[in-house]
Amino acid sequence: MSEKLFTIDCKEQVELGGLLQTVHLWGSSPANPVLLILHGGPGIPNRHGIAAHHLDLAEDFIVVAWDQRGTGGSYFNCPPETLTLDRLVEDCGELIDWLCSTLGKKKVYLLGGSWGTELGTFVCDRYPDKVAGYIGYGQVVDGVENENRSWSYTMDKAIEAGKLKDIATLNRVGPPVEGQYEPVFEGLMTQRKLLSKYGGHSVKKTGYFKGTVLPILKSKELSLKEKWGTAQGYSICLMQMWPTIVHYNFLEGPHTFAMPYYIFQGRLDQNTPSSLIQAYYDVIEAPDKDLIWFEHSAHGPLGEEPEKFKQALRDKFLTLERKEPT
Repeated sequence: MSEKLFTIDCKEQVELGGLLQTVHLWGSSPANPVLLILHGGPGIPNRHGIAAHHLDLAEDFIVVAWDQRGTGGSYFNCPPETLTLDRLVEDCGELIDWLCSTLGKKKVYLLGGSWGTELGTFVCDRYPDKVAGYIGYGQVVDGVENENRSWSYTMDKAIEAGKLKDIATLNRVGPPVEGQYEPVFEGLMTQRKLLSKYGGHSVKKTGYFKGTVLPILKSKELSLKEKWGTAQGYSICLMQMWPTIVHYNFLEGPHTFAMPYYIFQGRLDQNTPSSLIQAYYDVIEAPDKDLIWFEHSAHGPLGEEPEKFKQALRDKFLTLERKEPT
C-alpha cells in the first residue's frame, strides 16, 4: 500500500515552536480534507505504521503523519525542557496553521490515539476554529485512575495464571502512586509489557518487541537517523512529560467542544481502560458526538479492526465534509 503513487506525497521539515519537525503528507487530490494523525506515547511515532497499513485513507483525505517534538525525525536539537503539554499543543496549532496555509484549507480533522487523544482534546479546546472534527481511540479520561485500573487488571491476570514472577515484578514497580510507577519510566514500561502479555494492550497479546520495536526497525518509511531519534526520544519524552500529563482528568474538563467529537473505543482496552469511557462520554457537549465500540479490539482498534475503523472514520468525517467543506 505504501508503494502507491499519490498526487501528494511529500516529507517535510516544518519549523514549529523554533524546532524543525518531520511531517509526511499523502493524498490523491488537493481538494480532499486534511486528516492530521496524532500519535501516542508521548514519544512513540506512528508514521511508519500509517505508511505501511493505512494509506487507503489517502484516497479520501490528505493524510498527515507527524513526529511530535522530541522523537523520530523531530528528536534532533530538541531541548528536553521544551517537552511540555503546553508546548506540544502550541506546536500542533502551528502545524495546523502551516497545513491550512500550504493546502488552502480553513480547518483540519484530527485523529488521535492514546496520548494523542489527550493532545487532540486540548487542541480542540484551545483552537476551536481550526478543527473540523475529532476522533479519539484509546481515549485518555483520568490518568491516575487509568493507571490504578491498568495495574490491577494486570495483577489479577498474573494471579489467575499463577505467574509468581510476574506478580513479584508488578509488586516491585507498583501499585502506582498518583499514576506513577517506581521508577517512573522503567516501571511504566515493565507494567505495559506485562499488560501486553495478558491481552490488555492487544487482543493478539503481541509482545512489546514484536508489536512496537520490530515494525520500527523494519520500516522503509523511517530513515536510519529517524529510527535512532525514535529509540532515543521515546524514553526522554515519557520521563519529561509523564509526571504532568498523568494528572489530567477530563471528567473535570475540558469536555465542551465547538466541533463534533467522536470516540472509537476498543471494548477490551486495559491500557486506557474502557471502563472509564462511558462516564466521560456522558458529560461531553458538542454539536455532534458518538461513542462507537470495537468489540474485538483493545488499545488499538485502528490496527485490530482496521476496515471497520476506517469505514466509520470516513462515515463521520466525510459526512461532515459534505455539510460544510473545510
